[in-house]
Amino acid sequence: MKSDKQKAPKSKRPDPVAQLGPIGRFVTHHYRHFNAATLVDAAAAYRAHIDGGGRMMITLGGAMSTAELGISLAEMIRQDKVHLISCTGANLEEDVFNLVAHDFYERVPHYRELTAKDEEALLKRHLNRVTDTCIPEGEAMRRMEKAMLEVWSDADRKGDRYFPHEFFYKVLLSGKYERHYQIDPKDSWMLAAAQKNLPIIVPGWEDATLGNMYAAAVIRGDVKNVHTVKTGIEYMTWLAEFYARTTKKSPLGMFQIGGGIAGDFPICVVPMLHQDLQRKHVPLWSYFCQISDSTTSYGSYSGAVPNEKITWGKLGAKTPRFIIESDATIVAPLIFASVLGW
Repeated sequence: MKSDKQKAPKSKRPDPVAQLGPIGRFVTHHYRHFNAATLVDAAAAYRAHIDGGGRMMITLGGAMSTAELGISLAEMIRQDKVHLISCTGANLEEDVFNLVAHDFYERVPHYRELTAKDEEALLKRHLNRVTDTCIPEGEAMRRMEKAMLEVWSDADRKGDRYFPHEFFYKVLLSGKYERHYQIDPKDSWMLAAAQKNLPIIVPGWEDATLGNMYAAAVIRGDVKNVHTVKTGIEYMTWLAEFYARTTKKSPLGMFQIGGGIAGDFPICVVPMLHQDLQRKHVPLWSYFCQISDSTTSYGSYSGAVPNEKITWGKLGAKTPRFIIESDATIVAPLIFASVLGW
């Protein structure tokens, strides 16, 4: 005789691990403790943030473009897993250098053993070393200088002004330099960003190679108006309105790769809105993760743990926050692969 009390069938919740691809399953299974476990937690929180309708900003410090992060970052952009990028001028340009001159790059796997004489020999060959990778000046930097001088000068003659990344978009979308592409274009994050017109912030652009070249063009008189390229303050005022507008509809998170100005600059927009503009209703950053090999230190901003940012009005006590103390060239592609379902 059947009991009157029937047990309700258990609702089957989707298994989050089963929804991952091979890379995501691998890290979830093997990365169980310490920085490895934080990587898994940060990736899961990133996915949950996006799945819940959130938006994400990625910041690029260091030399991640020369490390060819575009192989995974470009797909993150195409799949709408990234909605804003803040990067150094070096990362902005070095992805494009790699796009147009990859075959002329030289890798130096024994870079730790180089002598001063060895470095001088690279200099004489016009090879600019970034750790184990040498960027060819003529094929990469001078080629892009020519391309950028064309768009800078054209804007200058017309009295137009644009942000640094917008000039890059003009060059990339013109198609004039496609014949120089030396990697699969799908692996260029800058090309993916240009095609989606992704917002980019480039604080301190002036210290990059092309920033120096722009200054030289102004000194030579090739560009008459020094403000043809918009400034960092204009980036900050643009970001303030973008942040306020975006967070009315969706929470905005911050995924920081490395330290420095690429992360320091945009995270300050929230306390600026609150304290300097008295916009108390603007929400805090809703997710924060930093990949850093900087020694944890409260005297070093790049080495400060996320909790310190609570005292500055950037993050809240309940904000999901992570710090992964490891090499970003190893960690970032794994997290992106997990978010992408690879």
